[in-house]
Amino acid sequence: MPAFKSKTYLLLPGIVGMLLSAQIVHAADCTPKHKFSTIEPGTLTVAVTTYAPHSYLDDTGNMKGIDGDIAAEFAKRECLNVKAVAVDPAAAIQYVLSGQADITTGDWYRTAERAKAMNLSAPLYTDQMAIYSKQDFKKVSDLEGKKVGTVQGYLWVADLKTLLGASLKLYPNSVNMQQDLFAGRIEVAVDGYSTGVVAAQKGVLKEVKVAVAAADPRVKATKEAAQAAFPFSLKAKDFGEALDSNIEAMHKDGTIVKILKSYGLDGTAAETGAPRLVQ
Repeated sequence: MPAFKSKTYLLLPGIVGMLLSAQIVHAADCTPKHKFSTIEPGTLTVAVTTYAPHSYLDDTGNMKGIDGDIAAEFAKRECLNVKAVAVDPAAAIQYVLSGQADITTGDWYRTAERAKAMNLSAPLYTDQMAIYSKQDFKKVSDLEGKKVGTVQGYLWVADLKTLLGASLKLYPNSVNMQQDLFAGRIEVAVDGYSTGVVAAQKGVLKEVKVAVAAADPRVKATKEAAQAAFPFSLKAKDFGEALDSNIEAMHKDGTIVKILKSYGLDGTAAETGAPRLVQ
């Protein structure tokens, strides 16, 4: 979740800050791969926001989503139980900073500003820019000469403003933009790829197709998309080393690609490149 991008969250009333589950994710004879401490010994405490497909709790209260599955796999490999706490996105970072959670889930961007206050894990995946159109456009050049909409605060907005000028319309959220796309008030939309996958799975995009934008030097976000990470405490050095080691292993053995594909994504978001911070 970027520090400067508005996303539409589905919040569950009455459960903010409530402990919803304590998942047992390891065998009794499990041997941890690393030695480190967590807030509660033997348990990974996770502040879980609700932002599908990245982070949410299922009907039984278990942590799910792309971030949730990666966190659960980390816990499994390190012989930890999982304690999931449902939190409002606005409170999630504070849960980590105040020592109430080891990590938080929810597509948190690796930003320079965020890195001043807390540690950020190795990159999990990238938040890819996607083009939404009835024509199945895939290139930035396809946007030229069209009425285009996008959501305020994304990394690509400034570059698209320079490229498209008055032809670009900004929206406060994805829902309003999609409504204008369906109504024909804009011809093409630009939004996050994962957002489009969820919308398509729910059947709300109708005949609109979603495609990851091909790399174009005029729009930096198509070449270097923002990287998502797990935020954790600046004090948790050993924990961070274990977390990063496991994330690296999950990239190498294909676990993260498998998780991405299980939520309908094509898996290319796992190709994060070297760690970097959004300035």
